[in-house]
Amino acid sequence: MFCGCKAGFGHEPNTNVCPVCLGLPGALPVLNRFAIEQTILTGLMIGCHSPEISKWDRKNYFYPDMPKNFQLSQFDLPLCLEGGIPLYDIAYHKDAQKNIPNPGKVVRLNRIHLEEDVAKSTHLSNSSIVDFNRAGTPLMEIVTEPDIDCAEEAYAYLKSLQQILIYAGVSNADMEKGEMRCDVNISVRPHGTSELNTKLEIKNLNSISAVRRSIVYEIQRQCEEYDAGKEQVQATLRWDDALGETSIMRVKENSADYRYFPEPDLLPIRTAPIVEKMKSQLPELPHDKRRRFETTYGVSSYDAGVLTSELDLAAYFEEAATGSKAGKKVANWVINTLLGKLNETFLTIAESPVSPQSLRELVELIEAGTISNNQAKEVFSALWETPDITPAQQAKAMGFEPADNSAIESIIDEVIAANPDKVAEIQGGNPKMANWLTGQVMKASKGKANPKMVTDSISAKLGL
Repeated sequence: MFCGCKAGFGHEPNTNVCPVCLGLPGALPVLNRFAIEQTILTGLMIGCHSPEISKWDRKNYFYPDMPKNFQLSQFDLPLCLEGGIPLYDIAYHKDAQKNIPNPGKVVRLNRIHLEEDVAKSTHLSNSSIVDFNRAGTPLMEIVTEPDIDCAEEAYAYLKSLQQILIYAGVSNADMEKGEMRCDVNISVRPHGTSELNTKLEIKNLNSISAVRRSIVYEIQRQCEEYDAGKEQVQATLRWDDALGETSIMRVKENSADYRYFPEPDLLPIRTAPIVEKMKSQLPELPHDKRRRFETTYGVSSYDAGVLTSELDLAAYFEEAATGSKAGKKVANWVINTLLGKLNETFLTIAESPVSPQSLRELVELIEAGTISNNQAKEVFSALWETPDITPAQQAKAMGFEPADNSAIESIIDEVIAANPDKVAEIQGGNPKMANWLTGQVMKASKGKANPKMVTDSISAKLGL
C-alpha cells in the first residue's frame, strides 16, 4: 500500500520486503493510487459516498506483526461512507434458502477505509514466527452497522460481498488465500429491548463456514452466561475450528487506546477526481444482471440468481442464450444438466468440454423437433467426451434422425385404434391419459418419434 513490494500468495517467507514494509527507521511511505481507486470503485458499487477530503492516520499499538509500532490506517475521514450490501437469496447457506429470515434485506455499511495489512504470525508451542511478506499489503476494511441478526445473514452477507468484489475484479476474495478475511463482532440483548450488551470480537476465522459456526456458538455462549447472571467483558476472541469453540485472546482496546493522530508523512487526498474516474468503470452488478436475465431471457428469479452467482457462469449462460428463442430452456440445461455434470467431474464452468455454442445448438435441435429431450441427454453425454463434433453431427451419428412423419402418423393411428378404452377415458375428461398413448407410440417407434409432436398429433386427432 505504501511501497513497491510485490504482493502475492505462497511465496517464500520474508522475500517480498523492503525498508518501508519492515518499518525500518527513516523509510517514508508513498501512496498506492490503484488501491485507492479500487476502494472508491467498491464504494460506488454499493452506494457509498466519499468525503471531499480523505486522510491517513497512525493507529498505534505494540504487536510483533507491526514492527514500527503503528499501522497506517484511516480514522475520521475514510475513503467511503455509508452504503449497503444486498443479501442475495442464492448467497444464503443451502440449509437456509427455503426459510430466509428477512428476504430482500440490505445490510447497511458504516464505512470503507484503506490501510496496510500486518505481517503473518504463526504461533508454535514454545515460540512464534513472523512472515513480513503480507505486511504493507493494501487492506480494504469494510465495516457494517449492527444490522446482521443471525449466523445465516452473516453467511449471506459475506457470500454477497464476495460476489460483488469478484464481479468488479477488485479481488478474488478467496478466504483460504487470505484475499478476504472477516472479524465478527457479536452483541446480544434481551428480547424486547434495543440496547446491545457488551461487544466481543472473534478473530482467526479462515472460511465463511467457520464464520457461520462461530456465530452460532458465541451467541449461545453469551446468552447462557447472561442468563446465569455473568456479565461479559469486551475482549478479542480466537475461534478454534477443530474444537468448535471460542477462547479469549486479549482484552479489547477502544479507539482511544490506539491514540490515533494524522499521518505526517502522507498528504490528504481530494476524492472527487477519483470518484469521477471510477464512475466510468462501474461493472454490471449481480442484482442488475439478474434482473436483465429475467427480462431478456424469460428465466425465473431463482434461476437468474443461480446463473448470476458466478461471473463465469453468467458469461457462459449469456453466450449460450444469445440468439436463442428458448432462453428458459437454455437456462434449464445449464442449471440442471451442465452444473450437475461439472459437480460430478469436479470441473469449473471455464473447464466445461461442452461449449456455450454447442449447448445452444443442442437446445435448437430439441426445439426443432429433430431430437427428444431424452435423446438430447444422450447427445450431451457424447459431446462431453468428444466436444469437437457438433450436436447435429453427434445426433446423426447416434441414429437420432427424425423419423418419417407418415410412418409416425400411422403408428399413432394404430395406437389410438387399439386402445378405445383409453380414448374414451381421455374424451371423458381425463386428458392426462394422452401421455399414456404417447408412451405407446414412442415404444412402437423405438424412441425415434418426437414426444412433443406425438402428443400434439394425438391431441389434434382426439379433438382435445
